Amino acid sequence: MISSENVQAYVERMASGEPAPGGGAAGALQAALGAALLAMAARYTTGPDHAEHAQDAERAAARAEELIPHALRLADADAEAFGALAEAYALPAGSEEERTERSRAIQEATAGAARPPQQLIGVGAEVVGLARELTGWCNPNVLSDVAAASEAARAAVATALVTLEINLRSLKDPAVQEELRSEVGRAEQAVEDAAELTRRIRERVRG
Repeated sequence: MISSENVQAYVERMASGEPAPGGGAAGALQAALGAALLAMAARYTTGPDHAEHAQDAERAAARAEELIPHALRLADADAEAFGALAEAYALPAGSEEERTERSRAIQEATAGAARPPQQLIGVGAEVVGLARELTGWCNPNVLSDVAAASEAARAAVATALVTLEINLRSLKDPAVQEELRSEVGRAEQAVEDAAELTRRIRERVRG
């Protein structure tokens, strides 16, 4: 689990030949890093010069901190879901009965594997929204950190989107497909919003 490892150990495990953690977990870690950067940026928006937005900064920092463990849990959930999917594909398929059971298990595990990226899209989109809010009133000295948070969230959502679409391709249940497809537009919008926010911040820092 990511909560029981240091960064180096986790990254080394990701680089190994193990199938998980993989891209989905990396995306979740990006979302956590983005949220952490926003919490930091909000806490640097304090003192007399920023008294007008003291409550906004406190609220933003608190919400960003709430998103960090949520994102990290999704990193573990993604790895667990991938393991369950691998187990389903490893089921025997010698008889008709076994093939039917294997197909059912694969569909169930595929739907389960789609849940972490589905949720990650929501977390990443919220990080982008918080970054956009902070850009309006944060300490200008931390604008680069807000941009970094926006880019981290963009990477998280883009990763989740690709993972979600891969799982969508394998699902046969129309109701599950429709539910998951509703997240595609949200993800695409969040990716666009993050890119636009970074562009605006770059314009500001260039003067």
